[in-house]
Amino acid sequence: MSGNGNAAAKALARIQTDSVVAVLKSLYPGLQFEIVAMSTTGDKILDTALSKIGEKSLFTKELEHALEKNEVDLVVHSLKDLPTVLPPGFTIGAVCKRENPYDAVVFHPKFVGKTLETLPEKSVVGTSSLRRAAQLQRKFPHLEFKSIRGNLNTRLRKLDEFQEFSAIILAAAGLQRMGWQHRVGQGALGVEVRAKDQDILDLVSVLHDPETLLRCIAERAFLRHLEGGCSVPVAVHTAMKDGQLYLTGGVWSLDGSDSMQETMQATICVTAQQDDGPEDDPQLVGITARNIPRQAQLAAENLGISLASLLLNKGAKNILDVARQLNDAH
Repeated sequence: MSGNGNAAAKALARIQTDSVVAVLKSLYPGLQFEIVAMSTTGDKILDTALSKIGEKSLFTKELEHALEKNEVDLVVHSLKDLPTVLPPGFTIGAVCKRENPYDAVVFHPKFVGKTLETLPEKSVVGTSSLRRAAQLQRKFPHLEFKSIRGNLNTRLRKLDEFQEFSAIILAAAGLQRMGWQHRVGQGALGVEVRAKDQDILDLVSVLHDPETLLRCIAERAFLRHLEGGCSVPVAVHTAMKDGQLYLTGGVWSLDGSDSMQETMQATICVTAQQDDGPEDDPQLVGITARNIPRQAQLAAENLGISLASLLLNKGAKNILDVARQLNDAH
C-alpha cells in the first residue's frame, strides 16, 4: 500500500482509518488488513449546505453498500456522521476513545491575534454546522455566518487564499489528527460492521473505550429522541466523574435568539462484571458492545431519553419545528 507520508497531504478519513488499523495490527499481528479508499455522497456534493441536501446517510450509504456486498469488513467513521438509527443489518461494533470534542476557531492570516469578539462588524465566519452558527450568532451578533463545505484542506485553502471568510469553525479533533494543532469528535471514531458478523464484531470489540462508549450512547439517545440532525441546531455534551454521567443538551433557533438548555446526571457503573445473558438485539442507538455491562449501557440510554423528554416537555419541539421550517424555506 503506497501513500504520502506527510500527514498534511493525507485525507482526514485515511488518517483516522490508519489509526484504527494500527491498533488492530498491534492486537492481531497475524492478520492482514487492506485499506480500500472510497468516496461518499457527502464528499462529492460540496456546493450545498449539509442541512439543505436532505439525505440522512450522506457519509455512510456507499460504505454500507460495500459492507453489505462483503467488499469490506469494517468501516471507520467520525461517529457524528453516523445516524442514530442505522439501516437494518449494520451496527457500530466499536467506539474508540474520544479525542478533543471541542470546536476550534481558525482565523484568516490578517486576523491572527483576534478573537471572535474583536473581529470587525459584519465579518463572515464559515461553518458547515447549523448548531455552531446558531450558538455563535447568539453570542456574537455583530458577525455573519455562512456555510463552508469541503475537507479540511479545502476549507483552510478557502480561508487563507480568498477574502470571503474572516474565520472558520472546525472540529479541534480533526485539526489535531491532521497534525495542524498550531491552527487550533465530535472527537470519537466509530467502526461500523455487519450486525450478524460475529467474527468481525469480536475482532473490533477490543477497540471499545468504555467511558467514551457510554457517553456516546447517552448523546445519541438524546439526539434520536429529539430527532436532531443536520437540519436543526441541537447540541449535546457529556462528562463522567466519580461514577456520575453528566449530560447537557440544548436546542436553538436558527438565528440563536431562542434557546433552551438543561443538564441531568445518572449513576453509571462502568466496571461491573457483565452478568446479562445473550440479547436478541444487543444494539442500543446503533451500537453493539457485548463486552460492556448492559445495565450501564441502559442507564446511559435512559439518561439521554430523559433529558430529551424534559426539553420537549418545556417546549423544545416548537423551537425545532420552526428551525426546520425556516431551514427548508431558505
